[in-house]
This record gives sequence, structure tokens and C-alpha cells, in this order.
Amino acid sequence: MVRNLMMWLLALLLTVASAYYQRKTGPTYPRAGQADLDGSLIQYKLLRSYDRGDQPVVLQAPDPAVNAVLVYRRLNSRDDWTHKRMSRQGNALISSLPHQPAGGKLEYYLKVEKGLDSLRIPADGRITTRFKGAVPAWALLPHILLMFAAMLLSTRTALAAITGSRRLRAYVWWTVGLLIFGGMIFGPLVQKFAFGDLWTGFPFGYDLTDNKTLIVLISWLWALWAIYKSPHPKRWILIAAAATLVVFIIPHSLFGTELDYRQTPASR
Repeated sequence: MVRNLMMWLLALLLTVASAYYQRKTGPTYPRAGQADLDGSLIQYKLLRSYDRGDQPVVLQAPDPAVNAVLVYRRLNSRDDWTHKRMSRQGNALISSLPHQPAGGKLEYYLKVEKGLDSLRIPADGRITTRFKGAVPAWALLPHILLMFAAMLLSTRTALAAITGSRRLRAYVWWTVGLLIFGGMIFGPLVQKFAFGDLWTGFPFGYDLTDNKTLIVLISWLWALWAIYKSPHPKRWILIAAAATLVVFIIPHSLFGTELDYRQTPASR
């Protein structure tokens, strides 16, 4: 009993750590930080994904002498840069990026000024944000919970294979079931609401999130087959679990759906 509980706690710890790493390093995680301009503190948290109309852009700059300009254009387009002065509301400087169709991306940066001094945020270039459709909670929440549970069961199954648990076959079935429901049923529903297509991975496209899900599911279906047919099923279970870990620490939404602005008119 104690050993089983310890195995579940270890699996949970590994799953939470990998999920946190995936989220933190993903291309949609907000870019946050602070800067100093001639003695004035400026704090920011700039979004890189949005689904509710125009995307707000906010700087915390209590010094009233500080002003800022939002500079943006559509990604991979022939557009000129648009310059939009930010307005002050109390301690904050506020502006917004115009809403884009699902999959549309804007690249932007901020030029912050105080007297004759100025700085650029981010200092190392610009930020890319992607717009998407709103996903209802009844589709998004089960998808997130089921995929997290699948990651947890994958890790627990690997530990069961290592320690020789009698529940190994049941763990494999649970892992496959969670992947099917979370990744192949609710996953496409989330994709449909967000970007208009149920599936944009192989063989229809190159969406990395869809392809990651497909690779993991195939790995675990092979492990399920091995449980009944292979003389060395644990080997295939460990391979499937390792593939799951590698695949799921790849940042989420990397190489995701992107609108091709080269086929649309220039923005105004």
C-alpha cells in the first residue's frame, strides 16, 4: 500500500514537472519582466495568445513622465509597421492589438520614452501573438484533464513496468483510453473551435500538437499489442512512456496553425 502510494506520488511529481516545463517554455506563454528608464520602473506582461477580440497591451509605469508607443504588423506579411500611441490610465499605459482571424499572428514591440531617453520592450526583438477562436469550457476542460491524466498514467505505467506491478495491463489500457478520449476526441474539438479544423496533423498538415498526440497514441497502441503478443512487453511499455515524456515536454502549440497573410490583402 505504501509502495503503491509512493509510486503514484513520484508519477505525479514527474508529470507536474514536465507539464510545467512544457507550459513555461511554450510560444503562447506571456512574456513578463521589468525595465528601468532613467530611474522609472516599468513592468510588463505581454500576451502571446488571445481569443476575445482586440488583445490588450498594458505597461505598468507609475511615472507620468513615461510614455509609450505600440508598434505592430501582421507576421510574414508585406505590411508596414503601425505605430499606436498608448494612453495613460492611472499607473498604466494601455493600448490594444486589432483582432485577427483564427490562426492570424501579429508581431509587436513597445517603444517606451521619457524625455529624450527611450528603450525597447522586449530589448531583444519583438513578440509574436496568435489569435484563435474561443473554446467552450465543456470541450477545453475535459481535454486538459484527460491529457494530464494520460501523462500521469503513462509515467505510472512505466514505474509499474520497472517494479513488476500486477496492475501493468490495466495501466496500459487506462493510458490508451485516456489518450483516445483526451487527444483524439476532445483534442480535435478544441482545435475546431480554436482554428476551424478538427485535425491539422498528418496526413493533412504539420501541426506539431496533433502530430505529437498521434505519435504518443501509436506508441501506446503498440505497447498494448505487446502486452498480449510480445515476449518482452515491458520493453515496449518503457519505450512508449519515454516517447510520451519526450513528446510532451516539447513546448505546446509550437508550429501550430498559422494564417498565411501572403494570400490576403495588406492591412490598413
